[in-house]
Amino acid sequence: MNTQAKPSKVVHILLWIGQALLAAIFIMGGTTVLLQPIEAIASQMSFVNHFPYLVVKLIGLCEIVGGIGLILPSLLKIKPILTPIAAGLLALVMLFAVIYHLTHNEAAGSGFPLALGVIAGLVSWGRLKVAPIPER
Repeated sequence: MNTQAKPSKVVHILLWIGQALLAAIFIMGGTTVLLQPIEAIASQMSFVNHFPYLVVKLIGLCEIVGGIGLILPSLLKIKPILTPIAAGLLALVMLFAVIYHLTHNEAAGSGFPLALGVIAGLVSWGRLKVAPIPER
């Protein structure tokens, strides 16, 4: 007999909202970092001045792939375990972003990545433990 309660529709809806919100933010942000010249984004994203060019572009690519990973596996129900993995890795990237801001006297810039990291962590936990998406 299975004694675990089935997650409510509200939980699934909240997780989907979190996934969609994060995916939009990471795909847009990653596309900006990947496609725009460093000079064009340096005023908005100070980290680009402290890392090699290829590292900056790799971060942008990882954000795009992570954003896609938040949606497609769950939506298609093909390897949906990739969704909590993507969310967990994006949470880790945001932890590094918070650390970067705090160690570069930019504490005010740490709030947004902290919020994204918390949401990504909740999505990861939610899709892994609370309301996983079943595979086809």
